[in-house]
Amino acid sequence: MILSLIIKTTIAYYLLLFMTRVIGRKILAQMTFFDFAIGVTVGTITGNIALGTKTDSLSASIVLTVFALLTILTDFIHLKSHLFRKYLDSEPVVLIKNGKIVYENMRKTRYTINELMMQLRKKNIFDIGDIEFALVELDGKISVLPKSQKQALTPQDLNLSTSYKGLTKDLIIDGKIMNENLEDAGLDKDWLMTELSHKEVTDYKEVLYAGLDTTGNLYISLKTEEREEDGQYGLE
Repeated sequence: MILSLIIKTTIAYYLLLFMTRVIGRKILAQMTFFDFAIGVTVGTITGNIALGTKTDSLSASIVLTVFALLTILTDFIHLKSHLFRKYLDSEPVVLIKNGKIVYENMRKTRYTINELMMQLRKKNIFDIGDIEFALVELDGKISVLPKSQKQALTPQDLNLSTSYKGLTKDLIIDGKIMNENLEDAGLDKDWLMTELSHKEVTDYKEVLYAGLDTTGNLYISLKTEEREEDGQYGLE
């Protein structure tokens, strides 16, 4: 009995892992209500695989496989058909226009004033009059366009030139050298060892993280950095 349960649970675990790799990336990246329903259904079916009888587990496995295939098919149609996307996802809804709350759309989306104000505060906006447009997106989050006179200045507004700032390349993570990133940067292990020695690091395995930015600066954090003591900053 126990062995059978362990085997079925293991099968359910890896089946769920496989299915979430196939259909779950979108769920994690941008969860709509439909995506949430898919996630709950997949979890329920997987639970039946682990806890049901042999016949129930087989049936649930077939259902889960068909469900995954239907999800993939739906995503394909969703990608290809604008009308299907419009039907399934609807569209973003305007909640604020030119500093005025659109009450009818608030009712349609079941957004309360308190919820709206909370979302705005998270974006450091405390005055509705400063907003040109605010829309509720498909995942329920608010996107805001401040009025032009309330937007922060950028270097472009001041006609200032800026240097390129790209992604930092991870060179060492948890004491392991990321050889692919090192080669992609046109560097080698000898160069890395030399740079580490310049920073008085003798063993790269003691490096928790090392990253190279687009200006050529190497950031290093060691595993043996000084630990903070409880209450060090007046916090217990």
